[in-house]
Amino acid sequence: MPVVTALRERPRSRVEIELDGGPWRLVPADAVVRAGLRVGAQLDRATARALGRELRRARALGVATTALRYRDHSRRSLEERLAGRGVTPAAGAAAIAALEQAGLVDDARVASARAETLASRGYGDSAIRFDLERRGIAGELVDAALAGLDSEAERARSAVERRGAGPAAARRLASRGFDPGVIEDVLGSPFAADG
Repeated sequence: MPVVTALRERPRSRVEIELDGGPWRLVPADAVVRAGLRVGAQLDRATARALGRELRRARALGVATTALRYRDHSRRSLEERLAGRGVTPAAGAAAIAALEQAGLVDDARVASARAETLASRGYGDSAIRFDLERRGIAGELVDAALAGLDSEAERARSAVERRGAGPAAARRLASRGFDPGVIEDVLGSPFAADG
């Protein structure tokens, strides 16, 4: 069995592994530590498997953190991204669990932020609910995000004040997911039937 003869630190938190006096691989430092590699140890089957598992986990973490660098993602969104990049389900689940524990993946925060964004763009509760559920956000988190918004009636009134009342306003509110009862309350009965 090959023996680890050197572990050399390299830039960007990498370690060069030397086996039997010759270079073997350049791997993330945390994978070396978590796999239990040390100079003088044999690279037996169990250690090689542990290293492989840690390399898959490190790759999954890299893909996930790169995605999170640009915007918040829900758990399901990250799962889909990792699966699309060929990450194994076990490595993906471990990476997402670590990111959730660190507070970097938080479906409640994603739901709240997305609901606020859509509400500020003039969307009603139905459209917001649909969008959040499509993103894989759990029902109770969707309900909590909607509860944190101004009422749907207030948002509809604000939209009407900005853009005017009339049949076009009723159609616009309906197309943006506002409840027909809210549209009727805000615009009156004749326009609600028109939407």
